[in-house]
Amino acid sequence: MTYKIAILGASGYTGAELVRLIASHPSMEVVALSGNSKAGMSMAQVFPHLRHLDLPVLTTIDEMSFDGIDLAFCALPHKTSQKVISKLPKTLRIVDLSADFRLRDPAEYEKWYGNSHSAVELQKEAVYGLTEFYRDDIANARLVAGTGCNAATGQFALRPLIAAGVIDLDDIILDLACAVSGAGRSLKENLLHAELSEGAHAYAVGGTHRHLGEFDQEFSAIAWQYLRGDVNCDGLMNVIDALFIAQVSVSNRFDTERCPLANALTEAHDAPGDLNLDGVSDIIDALLIAQCSVDIRDSGFCPDP
Repeated sequence: MTYKIAILGASGYTGAELVRLIASHPSMEVVALSGNSKAGMSMAQVFPHLRHLDLPVLTTIDEMSFDGIDLAFCALPHKTSQKVISKLPKTLRIVDLSADFRLRDPAEYEKWYGNSHSAVELQKEAVYGLTEFYRDDIANARLVAGTGCNAATGQFALRPLIAAGVIDLDDIILDLACAVSGAGRSLKENLLHAELSEGAHAYAVGGTHRHLGEFDQEFSAIAWQYLRGDVNCDGLMNVIDALFIAQVSVSNRFDTERCPLANALTEAHDAPGDLNLDGVSDIIDALLIAQCSVDIRDSGFCPDP
């Protein structure tokens, strides 16, 4: 069986990666693409590296028909996803790659993202999309919230260790690097090549990085305590007294790779999966979510549970 896939926000970097990966999936077919700012254009015009693919023309979201769609990926900005998903058919299965449904407590969302949650009822049914640890919940979910890339990377390594009580919670350092495309496609002076080249740059320091909300939520559930966020002398946030440093590199994107240590840890805790620590990990997570959502485990593309 071939599953019909729609991608909302296909004209952004996240949407383009989804198109590239899904187009090669033997059990998926991209049948609808939206990109409001590029409506009427082909994907080849927007992203020439995809010109070899037979893809539908970009439309606005309002022009899209969801008849016959098995699964929709939402690759829209934070805050926008809440409004758009609220208007989609209530029977449509959705994987949202923004942060709009990652935090279960709407108050925490407001704390980290600076605006109130506008789809609280939808939040109640959303499932956190870390497939290696929430596979069964995802399989039965209508709405899945794709994890933050830094949040997923840190959890792959730390969740099994925290759960097993084999590490000192007062001495954890997370030093993560991501590619510049993770900041989106909009023009920003601090992301110009001349500003970023020949080095790495820490960002969202002082306990302001939004993925800290996910660390707090997930690690506290494991450790059975609320994990404080204390600012250390360097002005960086402590999560379980873990120093979290996010850096952006001049690379456009990181190639997908496996993390043997994290893979071994998850297998040891009966949560196997194909793990990656790259700048597009949220995209790979989305495909793993899709594997659960439409039951395509035998397709040969995604790893078996």
